[in-house]
Amino acid sequence: MTDPQLALASDIAIWASLAVLALALISFSAHLAVTGAARERHDKVKAREKVRVGVGADGEQPADTVDDDRATGLTDSTTPTTAAVEPPTVSHPAEVTRRWGVIGLQLTWLATFGVVGGTILRGLSVQRWPLGNMYEFAIVAASFALIVFSTWSLKRDRLWLGPFVVLPVMAVLGAGKIWYTEASQLMPALDNTMWLSIHVTLATLSVALFIIGAALGVAFLLRDSAEKRSRIRGWLAGLPEGDKLETMTYGVHIFAFPLWTFTLITGAIWAEVAWGRYWGWDPKEIWTFIIWVVYAAYLHSRATSGWTKRHATYVALLGMLCIILNYTVVNLLITGLHSYSGVST
Repeated sequence: MTDPQLALASDIAIWASLAVLALALISFSAHLAVTGAARERHDKVKAREKVRVGVGADGEQPADTVDDDRATGLTDSTTPTTAAVEPPTVSHPAEVTRRWGVIGLQLTWLATFGVVGGTILRGLSVQRWPLGNMYEFAIVAASFALIVFSTWSLKRDRLWLGPFVVLPVMAVLGAGKIWYTEASQLMPALDNTMWLSIHVTLATLSVALFIIGAALGVAFLLRDSAEKRSRIRGWLAGLPEGDKLETMTYGVHIFAFPLWTFTLITGAIWAEVAWGRYWGWDPKEIWTFIIWVVYAAYLHSRATSGWTKRHATYVALLGMLCIILNYTVVNLLITGLHSYSGVST
């Protein structure tokens, strides 16, 4: 049975969360713009001071020159040695407020509760795991992406990452609304609570991590291009150095790839339970494997000396493109055993 009132409450929660995320995107963008502009001014002043003061005859920095990391840290310059052991990812001029970024993070947390709440209500309305169609896949993936980003931002300064995560999450929720499916029961092949919860939960969690990885990859490519041209201006100055961004990109994919591997394995097991074979070259199975191959190629190219980090990052973004094609084209236009998008075509 389906509870229409709970389903309606779920829809309202998702729509309200989209509106809150739009406000969070504005706040994060303002934070990045303000921080970048202040950082750019700070670097210009520092460069002029270096020219005026000069470098000591022995090649060492003059004693009255303040270390950049301590002068521009997020905390007060009197912070003890922990700041020296683990400096902030982005050095901020002391006079720059983080107000806009903090507001953006607070709004993101509010939206996270809204999306997670809407997802739970959707599941309660149909009395099953909300993972049976494209719309439900979208809201669960968005929930995971928001939880990961919001939690990560509590431990480290990741306010600069806000626009790069919130925008694609809004796109995912928007796509889910475009291909919205009324709350209903599952088709027989999917009516297996254990494998539905294991296989599709792994898929949504790995996709959420891939989204964050792609966001970091785009940030890295933009910052790296600016560094190569020596034109780090505007909001780009508010991002961490390119090398740090690339390292974070790689780190997120290191976590996401094993999850996608288990997605592939559990899908094969579920296929044997539902259809009596582990692999049948169904379009969805093929594309799941293609995505696995592309991300495996990224990790391999990242560890290969003949590849630059930029070229390897392009491979990672190709993997995200394959995920998008798998979610849209394969679900909507290609007929197969996995044609359960729930969208009338």
